[in-house]
Parts: sequence; C-alpha cells; structure tokens
Amino acid sequence: MAAAALCRLPGLLGGGSAAVWRQALRSPHSVGCRRKSTKYLVRPGQPKLAYSKTKGRNPGVIFLPGFASTMMANKAIAIEKYCKSLGHSFIRFDYTGCGASGGKFGESTIGQWKNDVLAVLDELTEGPQVVVGSSMGGWLMLLAAVARPDKIAALVGISTGADYLVNAFKQLPLEVQKEIKTNGEWYIPNSHKDAGFYKIPYTFIKDAENYCLLHGAIPVTCPVRLIHGLKDEHIPWQISLKVAEVVISKDVDIILCKNSEHRMSDKDDIKLIVNLIDDLIDKLTKLA
Repeated sequence: MAAAALCRLPGLLGGGSAAVWRQALRSPHSVGCRRKSTKYLVRPGQPKLAYSKTKGRNPGVIFLPGFASTMMANKAIAIEKYCKSLGHSFIRFDYTGCGASGGKFGESTIGQWKNDVLAVLDELTEGPQVVVGSSMGGWLMLLAAVARPDKIAALVGISTGADYLVNAFKQLPLEVQKEIKTNGEWYIPNSHKDAGFYKIPYTFIKDAENYCLLHGAIPVTCPVRLIHGLKDEHIPWQISLKVAEVVISKDVDIILCKNSEHRMSDKDDIKLIVNLIDDLIDKLTKLA
C-alpha cells in the first residue's frame, strides 16, 4: 500500500444554434440513459460490449470514457442529446470489464480497450466519425486514429491522458516501483469515491508501455481539438500541449480553461465541448 499516495491519477481513475446546445445541457440524465436502450456487440472469443447507438447522418460522433468510467457519464449523455437534436449518429459504449460490458476490469489492458474502440468503429459505424475521448479515452482516441485513419474524421480530446499511466509509474521512487513489481499490484486512490483504491496489476503498466505515443510524431492528419482545465489535479495540462506538438496534423487547436478541473462536467465545460463538436461537424460537412 506504500505506493497508494504517491501518485495522483485521473478520474482514472475516467454550427447549431444556441438552442441546440441549451437542449443538450438540460437535464442530461433524462434522455438516453435507460438500460433498456443498451445493446451488445458480440465478438467471437471476446467479451461482449455494451453500447447505445443513435441512428443519424454523418459525420457521426463516438464518445470514449475515461479510466473506470462508463457510457453513463454526464458528458456522454449531453453529447448524445446534442447529436439527436441535429440528427447525427452517436455511439457511447463501455470498455471490456466496465459498466454493462462483459469481462473483468482487473484483467483488462490498454491493448484490450484499444481493440474495443476499433471493434466499435469497424462493426457499428459507417462513414466518417468525430471521436471524443475523455482522459484515458483521449489516449485511446489517438491510438484509434492511427489504426483507422480512414474512419476517423476529427478528434476532440478532453483532459487527454496520453501515456500518463506509464509516465506516472516511471516517476515513482525506484523503491516504490520495485515494490509494485514484486507485489504485482499498484494501489491508486480512487478520486471518484470518498475512500478506496484502484488496484492496477503491474501487467497493465507493462502492456501500456506498448501503446505510448508521445516519444515521436503521431501520424494523425485529421483536425484535432484539445481541451484541458488548468485546475486539473490528475492529468497535467502540459500533456495536451505535448499531443498538439507531436501530432502531424496542421489543424490543431488547444483550449486551456482557467477554472476547469479534470472531469470537465460542469455546464460551462459541456457547453464548450458541444460547441467544439458542432464547429467540427460544420467544417466536415462543408468539406464533404
């Protein structure tokens, strides 16, 4: 347990009119969050993935939750309402071992969750997609954009946590790293609850090392929008700056929000996120 307090990790630890985004922000839990709307993507030899899909025109929008978060997040529901209001397709889903999906959380890896994202893109979407990734979901959206450049038309990163788990582990004192390797587990405070810890297997960190991106140029050429709060106490906002630096796309914007925290789930934060998605959809529609 010595490592538990040595690293702060995320919740990890997870052109419409003004009326459009007001509609998206109003009572986010009232629409689209009923379990009866949940469907399952069945994959041979893989856990089933729980998802909710709103049919509509392209470009579609996909929301990727953060670490240990689910498709029931306020941001996901608000974006879903926005997409419904404009008639665009939208998908939110749970990673393997999370929410209503199959599998065990403690046995999941970054590689598994990347494959989950690719399965959703390959099996549930048609045409160009705007992928919105929150925290660890921002890491996964970049991995997906590298793997499926023909599917992803734009990215929106919220408190993007690319490479963060690996780098946070490497910043621990050497004796703590050794202890974690020996015990096989890393205990991290659960910031979503008053007490308790996330228990992350050391094998998770070793697997995550295979998916680090920030050590060189990231071959993503689509438009990228990055939003980060300066009061984020879990994922340093400098990570978003680094992402902007290393993606090869020339269409990259960063917004640093002075009073926003990691989860960016306040009304003003969600309004900003929805407006950015709206602008990207306008841009992509005009280019089509």
